[in-house]
Amino acid sequence: MADAAASRRELLRREYLAQTARIPWQDLQTHYARGSVIAVAADLDLVEVAVALGLDDTQAFQDWIASGAVAAVSEAQAGAWFEADRRLWAVVAAPWVLVQARD
Repeated sequence: MADAAASRRELLRREYLAQTARIPWQDLQTHYARGSVIAVAADLDLVEVAVALGLDDTQAFQDWIASGAVAAVSEAQAGAWFEADRRLWAVVAAPWVLVQARD
């Protein structure tokens, strides 16, 4: 069973890594309006967060949410990114779009 879990983790890691790209915030407006955009702190690995989501790792998400490292994008943050014409790293982990601002 451990081999199956490790294999699934690796498969998800490769899949999300291949789908990760920089994208203008303006292109994510539809997803943001639906409430499906999640901000990931710059000190976390965006792909690993997507993998944890894909594996339904509730404990990891509870820890990240409690620390503020993972959160819904606030209206203020969305507005700032829009005004700055910001490009973000993004990956789709359906039904969510995970975004990360890295300088």
